[in-house]
Amino acid sequence: MDKKVKQRAAFFLFRALSLLVVGILFWILGFIVYHGIRVVSWEFLTAAPTEGMTAGGIFPAIVGTLCLIAGSIVFAFPIGLMSGIYISEYAGKGWIVEFIRIMTNNLGGIPSIVFGLFGMTLFVNTFGFGDSILAGSLTLGLLILPLIIRTTEEALKAVPASYRTGSLALGANKLQTVGRVVLPVAFPNIITGLILAVGRVSGETAPVLFTVAAYFLPKLPTSIFDQVMVLPYHLYVIATGGTDLEASRPIAYGTALVLIVMVFFVNLLAAALRRYFGKRVKSN
Repeated sequence: MDKKVKQRAAFFLFRALSLLVVGILFWILGFIVYHGIRVVSWEFLTAAPTEGMTAGGIFPAIVGTLCLIAGSIVFAFPIGLMSGIYISEYAGKGWIVEFIRIMTNNLGGIPSIVFGLFGMTLFVNTFGFGDSILAGSLTLGLLILPLIIRTTEEALKAVPASYRTGSLALGANKLQTVGRVVLPVAFPNIITGLILAVGRVSGETAPVLFTVAAYFLPKLPTSIFDQVMVLPYHLYVIATGGTDLEASRPIAYGTALVLIVMVFFVNLLAAALRRYFGKRVKSN
């Protein structure tokens, strides 16, 4: 077979598979939008659930989800960022670094329900935080920590070595080189890891089930030691365990749509931050 024919066949196959993936994505989104858009309204977004969660809105669940996203990022991002900087810039090469990488990869592959059991044992029971935003945020922070470490390390590795050499040649020390040269260049790619982390946190059910989620709590939290409703668990409850599944199924579709839109807007915000920092790097 001619090489050009093989190349065209390969390109056609790759293009077809890409279109298939995109088509499946739009099919899923279209299904959720079609069934959920009829439920979503201002009252649905701003009211508390009523009548056994077969009526009313999902505002407490929205607030609870945002609290957990913020809390987990506040905990995991600084630790993950500093860990990635250490592995990439300070640790050098050797068995210690390889061991850290292996352990990080293994930690990232642990099922989320195991994190939930660990969080319940450590934060809820041992530390005495109880079922609370604090316990849930720390558990979710541990869940996304490996992802942030790995993406930070890869982002720093992508910075050309000439940037470091030039900075050191001009008299800057190691800390100044990392903080003022390497990190600003890598930060747009580090934001990508943050986007992936937010996407994972917002959709997790098992960890919050063990550490923070309430079955029915139509009020807003007042402290980090309060329980909250969260969208993924709320969606699971009304889709499978409600008293009237037929009445609650439209609310389930609406909840799923709100969760998707929330993740979409958080990703847009993170992408805007990435473009902003990317432009600053280019301008400097």
